Amino acid sequence: MSEQTGEKSEQPTQRRLEDAQKRGQIPRSAEVQTVAVLCAATGALAFTGQELWGTLVGTLTVTLGHLHDTNLTANSLQGYAVTGALVLVRCVAPVCLAVIVAALLAGSLQTRFNTASEALTPNWERLNPVEGLKRVFSMGAAVPTLLGALKLSIIIGLTYSSILSILHDPIFTSTVNVARIAQFFAESCLKIVTKLILALAVIAAADYGYQFWRTWRELMMTREELKEEAKSSDGNPQIKAKRRSLLKRAGKRRMLADVPLADVVVTNPTHIAVALRYDPKTMKAPKILAKGIRKNAEQIRALAAQHQVPIVENVPLARLMFKHGKVGGEVPAELYLAVAEILAYVYRTHRYRYYAQGNAVVT
Repeated sequence: MSEQTGEKSEQPTQRRLEDAQKRGQIPRSAEVQTVAVLCAATGALAFTGQELWGTLVGTLTVTLGHLHDTNLTANSLQGYAVTGALVLVRCVAPVCLAVIVAALLAGSLQTRFNTASEALTPNWERLNPVEGLKRVFSMGAAVPTLLGALKLSIIIGLTYSSILSILHDPIFTSTVNVARIAQFFAESCLKIVTKLILALAVIAAADYGYQFWRTWRELMMTREELKEEAKSSDGNPQIKAKRRSLLKRAGKRRMLADVPLADVVVTNPTHIAVALRYDPKTMKAPKILAKGIRKNAEQIRALAAQHQVPIVENVPLARLMFKHGKVGGEVPAELYLAVAEILAYVYRTHRYRYYAQGNAVVT
């Protein structure tokens, strides 16, 4: 699409929104994921901190308490390394798992669990160092840098008082045990991180609102773009096929709704069904109200039986009317005699029905 110079005053169409989603042009904020990761990590440490501390204390007690009788060999060192790695995994795994789930969930919620197919396509130009340097030193990169500096200033301003109170705590001039020091640092970190999360949550909300507004503004269209998209949509085979399908379904519903008004249904007997009606006061010749094969024929027969419309089997006549007749049109002239015989038979055998309806009876 050629670039339009007109003002973008029109709301984006559904097609434009879908194309933007495929390209990955979806409003999202990195700050939202940062807040989610911090909350998950803090929550995991709060729930598993006591168990983590007990595991570390137990491991250190066993290790340091048996240093005097520990044999350092190649095999023993390998065993100690494996044991240490398992302890590390046990301590770190809950936090890492919580962080990964939170990051994925935050990203998925922002994109409404949609994937950008075009964004996942490899783009080798991103590996070009020259283009990378241009992006780093461009005006587009300067704005996020300034915003990052502003965020850092806000965070420092909100947490400065808490850090000062921690630094002036009497614990630094007193004699305390290791457990008290660990508890003090845990409580201090929780206090600072809580303030940090609250500050980042406000920043994330503002940033996501800005990203949403900016993305929406970029996707807005000019009147020329709307006209061009309408033209291309009219020529889209998929849209045309969908329209034809909708029209076909609507026509089928109207056709089946007329079956109860029929005087007779001529069948093949199972593959074809044609519903006919004749009113000598308003019609020059019998009309075809409905016709169908296979499933459609089955539906026509079922409706006819439900509304007590006579069903007559006449294989050649059913085939000819289905092939040459049109729904809503008159029976082909060459079939008048055969249709008249069918109607006369039906009127004789179902005389009570047509007298009740006020129709003329052909004898």
